[in-house]
Amino acid sequence: MSSQPPVPPSAPAGDSVAASGPQPPKRLRGGLFRHHDFRQLFFGDTISQVGTQLTLLAVPVLAVRVLHADAFQMGLLATFEVLAFLVIGLPAGAWVDRWHKKRVLVVNDVARALALASLPVAWALDALTLAQMFVVALVIGVCTVFFDVAYQSYLPSIVEPQHLGEGNAKLQASQSVAMIGGPAIAGVAIKLLGAPLTIALDSLSFLWSAYFIRRIRHVDSAPPVADRLPLLAEIREGLWFVLRHPLLWRITACTSISNFFNSMSNALLVLFALRQLGLDEGHLGLALGVGSVGGLLGAVVATRVTAWVGEGRVIPLSSLLIAPAGLLMPLAGTVIPPMVAVSGSMFLLSFAVLLYNVTQVSFRQRLCPPALLGRMNASIRFIVYGCMPIGSFIGGVLGTVYGIRTVYWISAAGFALASLPVVLSPLIRMRDLPYELDRLSAPDGSRPTPS
Repeated sequence: MSSQPPVPPSAPAGDSVAASGPQPPKRLRGGLFRHHDFRQLFFGDTISQVGTQLTLLAVPVLAVRVLHADAFQMGLLATFEVLAFLVIGLPAGAWVDRWHKKRVLVVNDVARALALASLPVAWALDALTLAQMFVVALVIGVCTVFFDVAYQSYLPSIVEPQHLGEGNAKLQASQSVAMIGGPAIAGVAIKLLGAPLTIALDSLSFLWSAYFIRRIRHVDSAPPVADRLPLLAEIREGLWFVLRHPLLWRITACTSISNFFNSMSNALLVLFALRQLGLDEGHLGLALGVGSVGGLLGAVVATRVTAWVGEGRVIPLSSLLIAPAGLLMPLAGTVIPPMVAVSGSMFLLSFAVLLYNVTQVSFRQRLCPPALLGRMNASIRFIVYGCMPIGSFIGGVLGTVYGIRTVYWISAAGFALASLPVVLSPLIRMRDLPYELDRLSAPDGSRPTPS
């Protein structure tokens, strides 16, 4: 479950939850919006998220409308967008743990701005090719790997552990608002300005993001060189932290399976909508925007639903909502009108992913020791995003051979399979999740006690 990626879409464990139980959050007067550093992070992320929504629609539209890409080529484009998570996902975490995280965020924002700006420039010079789009997609993917690992590892150093849930919920809400308005704005912008100039707007958004992140006052310090382990040892430490935890490996498995099948179908979405469902860019953007209201609703109710259902239970229950979302798309244009199918599928998917992500991301951030955060986040992203280029490539091949609608049927079945690791786990019986490493991190394989 990416994500953002996606979605949609991290620590060792033992035989009981912390004896003291989850600590009640101390309320920050005025909320985190009164917190200067969080506010800069929030503004930077919000501007970048809106711009990213423009590109998510404009780049594939540019490939389909201007360069006449087919299903296989669209699968390749989507593959290059996330290939970096598979290739450098693990060492990226170890490197980020060695570097100043704010510097990583700013540098990669600027690099993404320059890479995106090359597309409208090449188009204006009548030199744009699919090969260049593949390279730009790869560069942006590499920058996104480093940015996202540093981003999730930086938040816990800015706010107190008891405010991580609120911080993640606000950032997810920002993403949801961007997903609502972004596609609709993108559809209108593409019709009025064209896809190349719409991409140029996103390039500027990354520069604005870098500006706000530079205003963060907190100065993170890189660990002393003498304290570093060899790179491979640090990578292994982060990976084992995830895989040996009886709760985190199940969450990671659920997310990775879901992302694999979602990437298969998502790589072909624009091609399916424009050529087979008969939608234009404006209607597609509107459908995606309307559907993304589900994400905003999920962000608004996440805290209440978690308090009512329980932290542990909300993870498997939200994963069960994804399968019905997948069933709507292969029925589009036959049983269900295209606009209803696209917006309805996006609504259910974004609602479920928001509930799922707010809980599981906050859980792993507060559980992980600060020195290991980068490697932990990178290990999880290597697993849950590393499967996406494979899924995108397979989706392009299957769409070429068997048709795009068949890919959506396979994806729907995969969503149902993805929920099994968390549904068939102690999470379904646990109300509360631990706040810190205790006997849950013991290497003897013992399991937590359900509440």
